[in-house]
Amino acid sequence: MIPYQVIITVKLGFKSLKLHKLRSVLTMLGIIFGVCSVIAMLAIGEGASFEAQEAIKRLGSNNILIRSLKPPEQSRQQTSGGGRGGQIKYGLTYDDGARLQATIPGVVRVLPMRIIRENVRFQRSEVPCQIIGTLPFYPEVTGASVVRGRFLAHFDEEHKENVCVITTGLARRLFPFQDPLEHAVRIDAFYYRVVGIVQERSQPEQRSQSGKMEGQPLDNNVYIPLNASRTRFGDVLIRRSAGSFEAEEVQLHQVTVQMRDLAAVETADPQVKTLLSRFHDQNDYEVIVPLQLLRQAEQTKRIFNIVLGSIAAISLLVGGIGIMNIMLATVTERTREIGVRRALGAKKSDVMMQFLVETVVLAVGGGLIGVIVGVTVPLVVSQLTTMKTIVTLWSVLLAFGISGAVGIVFGLYPAKSAAELDPIEALRHE
Repeated sequence: MIPYQVIITVKLGFKSLKLHKLRSVLTMLGIIFGVCSVIAMLAIGEGASFEAQEAIKRLGSNNILIRSLKPPEQSRQQTSGGGRGGQIKYGLTYDDGARLQATIPGVVRVLPMRIIRENVRFQRSEVPCQIIGTLPFYPEVTGASVVRGRFLAHFDEEHKENVCVITTGLARRLFPFQDPLEHAVRIDAFYYRVVGIVQERSQPEQRSQSGKMEGQPLDNNVYIPLNASRTRFGDVLIRRSAGSFEAEEVQLHQVTVQMRDLAAVETADPQVKTLLSRFHDQNDYEVIVPLQLLRQAEQTKRIFNIVLGSIAAISLLVGGIGIMNIMLATVTERTREIGVRRALGAKKSDVMMQFLVETVVLAVGGGLIGVIVGVTVPLVVSQLTTMKTIVTLWSVLLAFGISGAVGIVFGLYPAKSAAELDPIEALRHE
């Protein structure tokens, strides 16, 4: 059981705080804002980090992505006179995919992709899309799921069938009132029968055939057999504008190498780069390892949390200094009261406990209010903006624990000063 003397001391501490309500509230403000800022800032940082890591995870931790890059302007070789047009050959080739499959240990699949910008038409509707020529095992490598119908089959690839699979977003745009699986869409001069609808695992933009990150979002894509893509569009993509043209010969825009496990990814990364460098004279590709990006994001998250926590902890420090300042003033103000208590038989520990209780109540009370406000602010931010926030249990416990520690640490000196007052001198104090 709690000793009766302790209960009396706690009651005296609360009674003293009630006598100066406004001063008590103002003293708690520093702790309230400190705890609130710790929780809110860590929640915003956690949300931003979570979104970054999820985007990387959706690329596949077991995958290695290789993308074609357009080389610098000076490396282009003009093929037409008068500077009215030119042709450049760059990027990944079908041979690159075959070499990767045959040479790199631990490779499960090599998924080639051709990405071409074209308008897709159905009746009077027309939507700019990315036409992606790929192989039937695309869903297994990328994590896309078939919502209706089926994905591309090996028969479609072998016979260059005019069939396509569209994403759910494109299905809503082109077929708001019809069943897509009962119709065909027109791409360029050809019609492609819709055989399936897929839900992509993520929504980042793909790289267009120009090598720039300016593609359509993944919910606006059409997937056709790779052989059909090569036959219908060819390897040379021509752009015409203002009486000139630019021709680009790109066999593959992206190759995704699916590895057996994470250990195989780390081993294969330098091997892939070495292999490709042997067959590419110019820097016309880039290698992206999502596993490495994920680890970098996790490291950045830790540093980010430390920085945000440190900044917010300064607010708690300022709040603690404010509590100490007020309690020192309170000791001076109540010197005569302390003398009376000591004269009536109160021990030093009793006086010290009374002032320490007041300090802890201010800190813990401010901490509780700060927790409530700190949890509410991220929720409001998420509702009013598109920013994702995540309030973690450890951040709440950390902020509240620090607020209690601040009360004890910054309250010890004023409490000790009060207990050390000479009773006779205290009684003489006016």
